Amino acid sequence: MDPRESADGAVAGRGVAASLLGDVSSLADDMLHYLVDRIPEVGGDAELRGLTLGSCSSNLEAVLSMFRHGIDVAAAEAPVTALEHARAMAARGHSVDVMLRFYRLGHEYFTEKLADSLVNWIDDPAVALRTFAELERFGFRYIDRISSLVAAEYVAELDRRQNQARADRDDVVRALLAGERVDSARAERVLSHRLTGRQIGFVCWVKDRGVDLEGFAKHVGRHLGDGHPLVVADGPLAVWGWSSARDEGAVSLARLAAEFPGPSEHVHLAVGSPHPGAAGFRATHLEAVRTRRVVELSGRGAPSITEFGDVALVDAVARDLDTARSFVAAQLGDLARDGAKERGERAALLAVLDAQGSLTAAARTLGIHKNTVLQRVRRAEERRGRPATVKVAELHAALVVCGVLGASVLPEA
Repeated sequence: MDPRESADGAVAGRGVAASLLGDVSSLADDMLHYLVDRIPEVGGDAELRGLTLGSCSSNLEAVLSMFRHGIDVAAAEAPVTALEHARAMAARGHSVDVMLRFYRLGHEYFTEKLADSLVNWIDDPAVALRTFAELERFGFRYIDRISSLVAAEYVAELDRRQNQARADRDDVVRALLAGERVDSARAERVLSHRLTGRQIGFVCWVKDRGVDLEGFAKHVGRHLGDGHPLVVADGPLAVWGWSSARDEGAVSLARLAAEFPGPSEHVHLAVGSPHPGAAGFRATHLEAVRTRRVVELSGRGAPSITEFGDVALVDAVARDLDTARSFVAAQLGDLARDGAKERGERAALLAVLDAQGSLTAAARTLGIHKNTVLQRVRRAEERRGRPATVKVAELHAALVVCGVLGASVLPEA
């Protein structure tokens, strides 16, 4: 293109820009109607409509003034009303794509306005075309820059709000777990979680990263309760969760591994018992945390699903490990050793006690002959130094604790 022809287009464009600047208010009103007709999210939101009008007006004035005075697009800054419009969109939960539609459609409006009006301002079709090209090129670059700036502000506002929401949520969770008095209505609103009815707390944890732990925890929560679980991160490798239990009674955890086979191969899950109300929120969580402690003390390598009810006795006895070791040593004597023979004898004795003295039932449980069970029970009694009929309750408790925690509660060699 002849440089003089380009210059003619630029000169004519500055004249057009000057003419449009005199009518910015009318143009902004017209652009607002154009956008409202095409973006239903504006709807009846008076504040958003007002910010949209302000953004239209300030952006039109900025782009036309910059073109008129030959100011490089790189110097453009997003108008205050445009930034506030982006923050309002984030606050209302509209997506960034919806927010950017205002700019794409605003550019479309501006292009159509230029195409319809240039022939009325410039008689020479060639000059009119060059003028249109100059204005359109500048307008596109302006919108490209401004849309990037407002998108960044949208993301920053979203982050601020999410961080604030997370801080508010964590504060409510802390207060509930500390047993402080809380406004239940506000707490439910902040947590998006119902505190009425039975609460079930659970803890999910992994050894290594690479598992969608939060996603798995939400699956668990929906399985346990009403479909709106609360999930809170506890560092990078664990999450706490709560669910409002269904009314139909106990929840079967046996199906959980089958329903989520992939994650359940990597994730440990500890589940508290259901407890009512805000106080139950704390109680069930503490049970889940204590269940996790029992699982970790047991040294289990493979991920598992463990309910508090299954380890409540172990938790009670082993709350203080030194006391638990003393209790086990006192009840089991030489049977409290971490050897293969002692483990087999303890297992046989526990199976017999669980079966209320039936050697046949114990043999079936262990998968061995009942004579073998009898021999192991006799050796166990010898190591213990007294018959299994002496202090049966204490003996049974010590064997259960050993069966779960193993070397953690056996005396040091």
